[in-house]
This record gives sequence, C-alpha cells and structure tokens, in this order.
Amino acid sequence: MTSKEDALKIFKLLEKEYPHESKTELKWKKPLELLIATILSAQSTDDQVNKITPKLFTKYKNVKDYVEVPKEELESDIKSSGFYKRKAEYIQTSCKQILENFNGEVPKTMEELLQLKGVARKTANIVLGNAYNTVQGIAVDTHVMRLSQRLGLSKQKDRNKIETDLMNLFPKSTWISLNYLLITHGRRVCNAKKPNCQSCILNSICPSAFNFKHYMK
Repeated sequence: MTSKEDALKIFKLLEKEYPHESKTELKWKKPLELLIATILSAQSTDDQVNKITPKLFTKYKNVKDYVEVPKEELESDIKSSGFYKRKAEYIQTSCKQILENFNGEVPKTMEELLQLKGVARKTANIVLGNAYNTVQGIAVDTHVMRLSQRLGLSKQKDRNKIETDLMNLFPKSTWISLNYLLITHGRRVCNAKKPNCQSCILNSICPSAFNFKHYMK
C-alpha cells in the first residue's frame, strides 16, 4: 500500500498538472439537476449527458414533473444516455421519494441520499460535494477504481472499500478534488487499455509503471 506521504505527493502532482479539474463536468444549476445528471452519467459520459440535460431541465422543472410524466416519455427523453429504462425508473422513484419524504428538496446528508432509488455513495458524494459543499467521502467511479489499484492506493475491488482506503490515506481537504483529478488523469494518461506511463507525471512513484513499460516494449 502507498504511504500517506506518497499519497499526498500524488495529489500535489495531479493538482499541479490539472489546476482547473476540481469539480464535476456535468452541467447543472440546482441540486435536483445535478442528481438527475449524475444518475444519467452511469455507464455513459459527461459529454453525452450534457447533450441531453439542457432540453431535459427545460422540460422538467421539479420533482413533481418527473413523477407525473409517463415513464415511456421520460425514457424517450433520456434514451441516448444508455440503460434508459432502468435510469427512468431510478429517476421517477427517487423523485417520488423526495416529494413524499423530503418536502420536494434533494436531501443534504449521506444517510438520506442513500435512501433514494438508484443512489449509491458515488452519486451521493458528487451531490453533497458539488451542490452543498459537504464532504462526507470520496466519489469512486471506474477511473478512480482503476487508478487507486494501479497507484497502490488500494488493493480492494469493492467501491466502498476503495473509498475507505482513500479516506484513510488522503486529508479530508483533498477529498472532493481527488475524484476529479484521478478521473482527468485516467482519461488523458492512465487509460484502461494503454496507459501512457512514459509521459506520466506519477511514473517515478507509481508501483505499476515499470510493469506497464515492460509490457509495452
């Protein structure tokens, strides 16, 4: 496992390399929009979701709008995000829960957000950190999972266990930014199939760098 000292060094190097990558790329103006966009982003891309949401957020103003629309119509509106039937179910059910249990307002705590259909810790962390500036954990998506294992930050495969390892390694003040820094690095350099170890700013402290260099020769 990487030490806390090396973990902080990793964060500082990424922060220097990507000084503007400290928040979600999803486009939103209010917590409900961020929640919906984050649900849509599962197994999709932020770019694709951002193509859908301007029209979606103009049509659906509040949770009641999502609850009352025929499911087939909502499915059609979000179809290009992929897995649209399941996402439509998550959106309608969670909005109904918000309407009935939280006075129509997106919850502001981890415990309450996790009660919503289709909301796990990753989504909850994104909503809390971006919409409410509340830090209760670290959002772990596929990029964060991959880089956490390659960088020796965690040996776990379960998202929640990886999150716990990261929370133990990094200062709480870094938790929100860490997610987006790792995502950006994963997209630009440390991608899944062919990581560019030679140009990686972390190659001197990454335990996987040598193996990848050797494999790619």
